[in-house]
Amino acid sequence: MTMSRRTILAAAVASLTAAPALAADPAVTLPIRVDVEHPGTPFEGWGTALAWFASVTGGYPDATRNRLADLFYGPDGLGWTIARYNIGGGNPPGTSGYLRVGGAIPGFWRQPAGTTGSDWWRADDARVWDWSADASQRWWLDAIRVRVKTPIYEAFSNSPPWFMTVSGKVSGAEKATDDNLRPGHEATFASYLARVVEELQRRHGIAFRTLSPVNEPNTDYWFAANKQEGAHWSPARQAMMIDVSDAALKARGLKTVVSAPDETSSNLFLEDWAGYPAATRARIGQLNVHSYGTLNQSGVRDAARAANIRLWMSEVDLSADKTVEDFTDIRPALALGERIIGDLKKLEPAAWVFWQAVEDDSARDGKPGSNWGLIKMDLRAPAAGPHRIAITPKYWAMANFSRYIRPGMSLVKVDDVDSVAALSADGAEVALVHVNPGWSPRNLVLSLQGAWRVETIVTDAGRKSEKTGSVQACGTIRAVAPPRGITTLRLVRTAARC
Repeated sequence: MTMSRRTILAAAVASLTAAPALAADPAVTLPIRVDVEHPGTPFEGWGTALAWFASVTGGYPDATRNRLADLFYGPDGLGWTIARYNIGGGNPPGTSGYLRVGGAIPGFWRQPAGTTGSDWWRADDARVWDWSADASQRWWLDAIRVRVKTPIYEAFSNSPPWFMTVSGKVSGAEKATDDNLRPGHEATFASYLARVVEELQRRHGIAFRTLSPVNEPNTDYWFAANKQEGAHWSPARQAMMIDVSDAALKARGLKTVVSAPDETSSNLFLEDWAGYPAATRARIGQLNVHSYGTLNQSGVRDAARAANIRLWMSEVDLSADKTVEDFTDIRPALALGERIIGDLKKLEPAAWVFWQAVEDDSARDGKPGSNWGLIKMDLRAPAAGPHRIAITPKYWAMANFSRYIRPGMSLVKVDDVDSVAALSADGAEVALVHVNPGWSPRNLVLSLQGAWRVETIVTDAGRKSEKTGSVQACGTIRAVAPPRGITTLRLVRTAARC
């Protein structure tokens, strides 16, 4: 989630920066086979990490924050059903504001008067807990609960509180490859996380299905002078943390299970996984991987299948190479669509979760910004407002996926690299999403037995997830995928005779 390191994504999307053609190239015909006879991974849905953007926007006026919640979780918005709540670590009082905007997520602790140093915290001492903390991010827990019939909540941690760290900062150790949790504090940290899960469930009337105690752990991103919370964990320390987190949750009688390792890339995930003892693996209820690096994704899929553990793609965002902040540029939307399709095809995850749904307007002092986020806002503006909500093409690209591949559907294999599809549980509906990044229109040809009503939905430079047609088809289904666009085909089986 550190933007400065995401430049590694540039090569994957460099083709999107080609100079525009003067006119569309001739159309090509693309036969596509959708294997509806063998449904695969049941899909649980889409969502976002709350964290930074929620800690800011949850404190906005009701009209603004409710509109944002509707845009993401409302039935007329993206229809998301998943939220990842960030349990903050929290720096010492008086720490200068060196963390990025929204990044200083407060912890649920207070240091009693008269105490000094870093050994004053005791989980069973009521004086050290502050349950009024993090009100803005917690607003989103309630907003989602009232909008989604069966939301899935996950709690995750980026760093222990400062008093459990070696450096005394939640941004990492002095050396980025050093573990920052003080030796012997695994059980102490686990008790902190489990107690927060328990209390927030009680106060908000929700259930955290999973708790992820470490985040992007085996990387060299986290150092004391960094601008966000983070902590390095060797595979051995990860395993210790997983073990004690599982024990802490069970000691409190919670149904919440541990998810891990929330690693940055599939390569590092496999390295972490190889370092876990069998007993640690058995304590994991969900495997999480990020897709900032996409090599060896099928290896992660296979590890999850062999262990019979549910797999999530739990975090990613990206911007197209060399594109400056632009609320109309279609290239970041195409890049996002290609990433989603690649992840769904190679990982075959049960869920796909965005990183930060709202990002800060990042153009500052005459310098260009980036195209991170689905919606851009000035997160440095006074909370009282006013607040401009800039909806980018990436939002509409996401809509082409999340509005039609719905929880309860199953992913099915598609023999086209630019397409992904899902089948409803009763077999009566198919959703296919196709990204056409080139300049040639594509005539899509699908063969499916029976009669179907076919709706076409398009996001491109001129359309925002707009319905462009509805036809009846028998056996052979034809549709045009315009160039530089994302096309969704919603197929509903009908009783018509062919």
